[in-house]
Parts: sequence; structure tokens; C-alpha cells
Amino acid sequence: MGDAAETAQEARTMGNGNGALSGAVIAVAGAGGPAGKAALMRLAEAGAVVIGSDNNPERLAESVDAARYAHGGATVVGETVDLLDLQSTRDWADRIEKDHGRVDGVVHLVGGWRGGKAFTRTGIDDWDLLEKLLIRTVQHTSLAFFDALQRSDRGRYVLISAAGASQPTAGNAAYSAAKAAAEAWTLAMADGFRKTAGESDLTSAATILVVKALVHDAMRAERPNAKFAGFTDVEDLAEAIAGVWDKPAAELNGNRLWLTEKP
Repeated sequence: MGDAAETAQEARTMGNGNGALSGAVIAVAGAGGPAGKAALMRLAEAGAVVIGSDNNPERLAESVDAARYAHGGATVVGETVDLLDLQSTRDWADRIEKDHGRVDGVVHLVGGWRGGKAFTRTGIDDWDLLEKLLIRTVQHTSLAFFDALQRSDRGRYVLISAAGASQPTAGNAAYSAAKAAAEAWTLAMADGFRKTAGESDLTSAATILVVKALVHDAMRAERPNAKFAGFTDVEDLAEAIAGVWDKPAAELNGNRLWLTEKP
């Protein structure tokens, strides 16, 4: 957790809108969950304009309202977008750039998990679901936002991945394979940024934050005796996300930032 603590501390030094995120326009996919809510609040605190999307309008509204309430004056917007439809995702990217003049970041927090106790009990229907949630949404958001992020002087695409992508277990075949595919796609995007920049200084980056799993207060309340060893709290993840904009694009692009111990 040392890397996570260092990244979180770097993010805290930004203050309330005085750092690298001040005025940045950030899209957050999967903003309705606990991690999305924490990310919206932290990015708003840092002075960013935040546009969240989720397929659950009620959860999305709750996250947006919480960020607005916590940071009065912050611009936090929610929009229900079908990220499984490429054109809908492209339209979302175009609207953000038209309305706000730029796009400086995309944070991919669309999640989902299916697994079992044994490899032979892996359900192919689990793969069918996870392929949509964990891969297709990465493909569509990265394709839709690539050009806008490339135009930004601080463009960042941030994928949240899992340690299981590097060391899959028998019961997590579908989940680990989907995460590994999402990582590979993101690394290809990073190469696209590198090649598009050519001889110019790299200003945009695609990077991966790796966790073992996430934990939040509601989980702790449900399982008060659980240790959640190696898990990353959603608020620490939000700090790490904000800290991405403190790092040079060349340092981030095509790299994994581990928030838990490497397997």
C-alpha cells in the first residue's frame, strides 16, 4: 500500500482547486457506485468540472448530489449514457467537449464481478456479462474520447483494474480474463497517444490503477469482523485518481500504478 499512500498524499497537496486539476474537465464512467461517488467528490474538491455517467439514474443522482453538496460551487453533472453503444458514447464525448470546451480526462469505473469456487464451474454466461461491463465499455469510452484527450494539454485515461489480471485464480477465470483484456486495450490506447504525439512532448496518457479489490464503509458495516486485507478503500482510490494529474504524461503512459502488492 506504500504506492497508494504516496499517490494519495500527492493528491492532497493540490488543495481545493489550486493544483493540476483546477478547471480540468473530467468524465467519470460508472459514477453511481461507491468508488464513483468518492471519485466525483475528490475531483470536485480539486477544482475539476466533473461529468459522471451511470446506467442507474438514481445512484448517479445520489453521487452527483453528494459531490455538489460537499463542495458548493463545484460543477458536477450527471448523465445516463449507454456505454454499450459506441455512437451513444461518442455523442456523450462530443457533448462534453461542446459544452465545456475540452475534455481533460476519462476515469473508467464501470465494474462487475462473477466467479466461482472451481475452474470447471466457470459459467460462460459470466463471461458474456463481464465482456460487456469490463471490456466493451473500455473500448467505447477510449475510442470515443481519444481525440479529445489528445487535444488536451493534460489528457488522461484512467482504467481501474485488478491484480487478478496478472495472476488469475481458478475461480476467477472470466473476471481475470476480462480485466486482462481491458488492460491490453488501454495499453494499446497508450501506444496510440505515443505515436500521435510523434516528436512532440507527450501531453496525454492512458494509465492503469491496479487494486486487489475495493472496500467502502457499507461493506465494513455489513462485515464488521472482516479484515479486507490488501483491499483499497474507495476514498484512497479517489485520491490516487486525482493524483494522476500531478504526474507527467510520459511517466504515466502505458504504465500500471499498483495500489496493492504485486502478485
